[in-house]
Amino acid sequence: MTQPADLVLTGGEVHPLTRSDDPAEALAIRDGRIVRIGSAIEVGFLEGVETRVVELGGGVVLPGFIDAHTHLEMLGRYLVHADLRGAQGPDECLDRLRSVQPRDEWRLGFGFDESTWADSRYLTRADLDRVTDERPVVAFREDMHVASVNTVVLERFRDEMPDADVRTVEGEPTGVLVEEAVDVLYRAIEPDRAVTKELLLAAQNHALEHGVTGVHEMVRHSHAPSVYRALDRDGALKIRVRLNYWADHLDAALETGLQSNHGSDRVRVGAIKTYTDGSFGGRTAKVSEPYTDGEGTGQWVVPPDELASIVDRAHEGGFQLTAHAIGDAAVDAVLDAYEAVDDPGERRHRVEHAELTEGDAIERLATGGIVASVQPNFLKWARTGGLYDERLGEDRRRRTNRYRDLCDAGVRLAFGSDCMPLDPLFGIHQTVNAPDPRQRLSVSEALRAYTSGSAYAGFDEDRFGTIEVGKRADLVALDRSPWELPAEIDEIDVELTIVGGVIEYDGR
Repeated sequence: MTQPADLVLTGGEVHPLTRSDDPAEALAIRDGRIVRIGSAIEVGFLEGVETRVVELGGGVVLPGFIDAHTHLEMLGRYLVHADLRGAQGPDECLDRLRSVQPRDEWRLGFGFDESTWADSRYLTRADLDRVTDERPVVAFREDMHVASVNTVVLERFRDEMPDADVRTVEGEPTGVLVEEAVDVLYRAIEPDRAVTKELLLAAQNHALEHGVTGVHEMVRHSHAPSVYRALDRDGALKIRVRLNYWADHLDAALETGLQSNHGSDRVRVGAIKTYTDGSFGGRTAKVSEPYTDGEGTGQWVVPPDELASIVDRAHEGGFQLTAHAIGDAAVDAVLDAYEAVDDPGERRHRVEHAELTEGDAIERLATGGIVASVQPNFLKWARTGGLYDERLGEDRRRRTNRYRDLCDAGVRLAFGSDCMPLDPLFGIHQTVNAPDPRQRLSVSEALRAYTSGSAYAGFDEDRFGTIEVGKRADLVALDRSPWELPAEIDEIDVELTIVGGVIEYDGR
């Protein structure tokens, strides 16, 4: 006799997001796995006395979103410190910094984006001295490659910062820092284990509210890996986490015998992660042609020779690799390094961001089997007059984030957010409604990039990423259909987030 289901979802549209994607009316879950998909009548036969039946009221069920590039500890900081996202200018940033009670001697804010302001400039030491000149104040730009600080911070840490990464006017520091100078601050404010747990739990709740069932987490000099494993052991980890360790940890990873894809059902070892360049926001992404609104072509954070050595050692050690590359010169450098090792496609090596691809880069990505781990929410900067226009000019702006071209070439796409913001529906909306045809995907293509595409990038396509019998029941239920409302996807609400057959978020 067939055992009854633990949970039945019925009365809506179940989209498996397989290639056929024939929608069903209902599905049944038992022991954390999908056991039946079909009509309401067919699935209804699995209803038992103790089965929980959820009526969807016409809503849409999809595979749970898998965010292929996150920094949940940083997201937690947004949630407990001053959140500068959406601030309309310097004065609003300062007001938000003043309004949040400091948790220690530092007054911290995260997420400003000056490219949206009428006066498009970074915050300066003069601005932040107005918050307080007695304790350290830091405002981190949304891309995390730029920070603005007050005089107290400069006096305390200036000697530890590379001169090239401290912006000056007539020899005097402006309070604007980039790249390695910002790393000095991250080390100074690194939370202890207890605070890290608090930040990750806050971020986990945020992720579940946005339909995210799994994340590929980028970790560096943090308690996060041990905290995730402790949460998993204690049954408090409600999402799935793939840990991508920074190249700083490569020696330790090799010595301790870590391997990509090892771990538990909830926490697994991912890739070795490295930088190459910086960001467009900081004018530090490495481009082949100069910036339109400033001198130079960006900078190497990890030069090509060092990158090649990291790739060679990590590949030889059995690891997947994932390399941050935003400018076209950086993307080319990563592809050069990957092409120098045997069969990078088998390891599913990844390029993170790939915001500007020129020449034959897309063809090389496709031929090499390299995963493009990209962030569709970055298309918010692709409109006329936006960040890409300012930094790159109109022609290059139209060639950023070419998801249509990547998809048509057969490149594997994995969507993530980089927590800017962590909201898959926002990112999907951006690419479905992108300003240039080369950036635009259909609703189904965008959804697959955020589900099966990210699952593939994490070697998890046999576990989840589509709705199929036998797979883990990681699901999201939306109140309305993105196919019916393509111009309003960012206004659709998440009603349920289910991980392993358990409703972890109920927003009905």
